[in-house]
Amino acid sequence: MVFSRRGGLGAQDLLLSLLLLATWEVGSGQLHYSIPEEAKHGTFVGRIAQDLGLELAELVPRLFRVASKTHGDLLEVNLQNGILFVNSRIDREELCGRSAECSIHLEVIVDRPLQVFHVEVKVKDINDNPPVFRGREQIIFIPESRLLDSRFPIEGAADADVGVNALLAYTLSPSDYFSLDVQASDELSKSLWLELRKSLDREETPELRLLLTATDGGKPELQGTVELLITVLDVNDNAPLFDQAVYRVHLLETTANGTLVTTLNASDADEGANGEVVFSFDSGISRDIQEKFKVDSSSGEIRLIDKLDYEETKSYEIQVKAVDKGSPPMSNHCKVLVKVLDVNDNAPELAVTSLYLPIREDAPLSTVIALITVSDRDSGANGQVTCSLMPHVPFKLVSTFKNYYSLVLDSALDRESLSVFELVVTARDGGSPSLWATASVSVEVADVNDNAPAFAQSEYTVFVKENNPPGCHIFTVSARDADAQENALVSYSLVERRVGERALSSYVSVQAESGKVYALQPLDHEELELLQFQVSAHDAGVPPLGSNVTLQVFVLDENDNAPALLAPRVGGASGAVSELVPRLVGAGHVVAKVRAVDFDSGYNAWLSYELQPAAGGARMPFRVGLYTGEISTTRVLDEADLSRYRLLVLVKDHGEPALTATATVLVTLVESGQAPKASSRASVGVAGPEAALVDVNVYLIIAICAVSSLLVLTLLLYTALRCSAPPTEGACAPGKPTLVCSSAVGSWSNSQQRRQKVCSSEGPPKTDLMAFSPGLPPSLNPSGRNEQPEANLDLSGNVSPTFEFWL
Repeated sequence: MVFSRRGGLGAQDLLLSLLLLATWEVGSGQLHYSIPEEAKHGTFVGRIAQDLGLELAELVPRLFRVASKTHGDLLEVNLQNGILFVNSRIDREELCGRSAECSIHLEVIVDRPLQVFHVEVKVKDINDNPPVFRGREQIIFIPESRLLDSRFPIEGAADADVGVNALLAYTLSPSDYFSLDVQASDELSKSLWLELRKSLDREETPELRLLLTATDGGKPELQGTVELLITVLDVNDNAPLFDQAVYRVHLLETTANGTLVTTLNASDADEGANGEVVFSFDSGISRDIQEKFKVDSSSGEIRLIDKLDYEETKSYEIQVKAVDKGSPPMSNHCKVLVKVLDVNDNAPELAVTSLYLPIREDAPLSTVIALITVSDRDSGANGQVTCSLMPHVPFKLVSTFKNYYSLVLDSALDRESLSVFELVVTARDGGSPSLWATASVSVEVADVNDNAPAFAQSEYTVFVKENNPPGCHIFTVSARDADAQENALVSYSLVERRVGERALSSYVSVQAESGKVYALQPLDHEELELLQFQVSAHDAGVPPLGSNVTLQVFVLDENDNAPALLAPRVGGASGAVSELVPRLVGAGHVVAKVRAVDFDSGYNAWLSYELQPAAGGARMPFRVGLYTGEISTTRVLDEADLSRYRLLVLVKDHGEPALTATATVLVTLVESGQAPKASSRASVGVAGPEAALVDVNVYLIIAICAVSSLLVLTLLLYTALRCSAPPTEGACAPGKPTLVCSSAVGSWSNSQQRRQKVCSSEGPPKTDLMAFSPGLPPSLNPSGRNEQPEANLDLSGNVSPTFEFWL
């Protein structure tokens, strides 16, 4: 803004204004601009975006903004061109008062990434305030008897500007009687005196009017005037005289009310009433001084009547008048300069501005979380403030400029360890004793999906009885996610695969929300002994994280299959099977063998054989092996025995409840010459001629040989692979052996032995091999024949059966 002197525009004035508008510098991380006060709206201040190294195109996306603690509306930035301009009227006197330095501090904040810049705009004073006198007229009474060179104090003008614009020069209109005496001081305002140059004669000149002009040092100069009305008095020709022209006093701002400030001393050379002096404050004294100090009119004592505050006023200039009681009265003036000394009575002040809350737990180091501004109204060491942070980890304070700090991230965060940090910022001044203030900052950590759902175990074993109802609940999987909200919301699903010819989802399903696993159809132990699959757990984060758990579902056998006699069924429509036995055979002669299988497992497939009593309770010379099914003689047959016996054999498993089957064998005793040449040990179930029995035996031998050959080939191939390659997790690796059962009774020697493999794509398949070696107590084998292929002998000498189950 350019000002003209009384309407004219000069080249020097224009050049000075342009220099004031264009000056700026970068130092210590801060931009400095300067601008004259009263600049018009839109006045150019500086190219702030260019000076900060920011591209114009990124101002809006990065949320470029300017903030000021108290003067946010005075300056504004055009986001299109990055120019800082004047937004509203700036009055330096209103903004900073009489302070020699005046500036507007701005904080420039940009996001993505967050940056904070400090800009200081110095407001230059212009000469926009003329000198002002307190009134339009000053009345001065001067006795006609006053001697030449006598001096009479007059009140000067005040200028609201500062510096050279407030440097006042005074001129007095021409007069034969008076001249103007101006005395300047570094600490005080100028003192004005009228000096008498020519003796006064009230009868000749009872009254004089002079014009006092005050001119400031601004460009252009501004002036103020006051009229001096001098009344010439008669009689009382001696005014009171102070022993000092200026009284200097230093007071602590904590000085108590009623404290004596100083005692004024004035004397009057006159006698009587003309020499009696009365003290009072000057009529033009400010209200603030009247509220702080009081002068005793007779003693001249000045006392403090209100509290002092160094932060409000650092010094008081009191003008005191001494008036005698003459007629007319005569007066004189002195000044009392009271300097207030600072005491550390103001604690630091903290202001926290949060910028980035809550903070993500994956936020990079040095992320700015909050801006902290500290201030202390005291001065010197009492106003020097240092800041500290508790606790220190994982944050720290970084000083950005003077009393400005940034709260930044100093180490990595983990919401699962601690989700909220309660920080305390302490500001302490350098006074003695020092004062401090604290501010609490609550930093909440926002969750990031960095934890996958976790199961308590990597594998679960589930036992389900076969023939379960469709849709029954068999197990519940549960995974815990350490994250929060949607990142911890877990859903479950099956890892689909094939089980034989069917999909896994046709056997089981899992409820997505609860993790409950259901069997969709009845399971059959004879069809499927082990169902191994995986359940996947995924959270709802972006991107989602997941983990799997393996379920091994063992289908437990139930006794749902009765013993089955090997075909053709004995006792069928074709009649009972007949066996020819020569008479006079010895005890223990095997006449037939009943063969049966049970498709169940374990005890449910453990078969025993019983010979039913004959009709009428007659004793028969035959017995059946409890676990072998062999029918043999109990004694030597003779001529007294019947020629024909009908034997009914009951085959029973050990299930609960037990299931049974019956076989009928007709034994015919013949003479020795009529018996077949080869001893027949026919199996029950051969209902026809001898050729059929031969065919069955051939098929059994072929099947046994084929299975044995396949087993040997598999073992050789497995051994070769183990020797030639390092061990890897195969598709069907064997598991650890597990003991299933042991008992003193029962036999699986005639039960169907089954091996079934169930392999999953996620892990090795399992092989189910059952082997049983029972022992028969002596009481059950009167003939002394050992009917079991294997037996274990304990320390007591008893034979105990053992059952083992390998996976």
